[in-house]
Amino acid sequence: MVKLTGKVKSGLDKKFQKVLKTPASFNFFVAIHGFIKHIESDSVLIASVLSTAKANQKLNIPAKYANLKRIYQVVKDVGGASNADLGHIRYAAMVEFNQIRNNDVSDSNSFWKKRELFRKLVGEIYQRLSPDSVLV
Repeated sequence: MVKLTGKVKSGLDKKFQKVLKTPASFNFFVAIHGFIKHIESDSVLIASVLSTAKANQKLNIPAKYANLKRIYQVVKDVGGASNADLGHIRYAAMVEFNQIRNNDVSDSNSFWKKRELFRKLVGEIYQRLSPDSVLV
């Protein structure tokens, strides 16, 4: 693992704490979006997550990150006014996110159903990027 600089580590810590502290709601998914956006904005972080290192492969980090990146993309889609054809999968995800935003939640909503799994995945990604940090 690469040693993170103070600013990068501080930003990652803040984004992680926000995910931990945000109750299950649309804002929880926005917090995940912020966490992933922070990783995506730093070449060292993104390279670490997508690395094919043995430890990453053993922990299935790239696949876990891909799940969280899907949330990042959907929150971005929901917030944007794109006229582009997003395709069926992204459109269906937007419908589910709009239901969550409108507090119309049930376990038939795939994102809502997996919300605690997503929180766990964020913790695993964070621990991989910042192994010296203690999870709260």
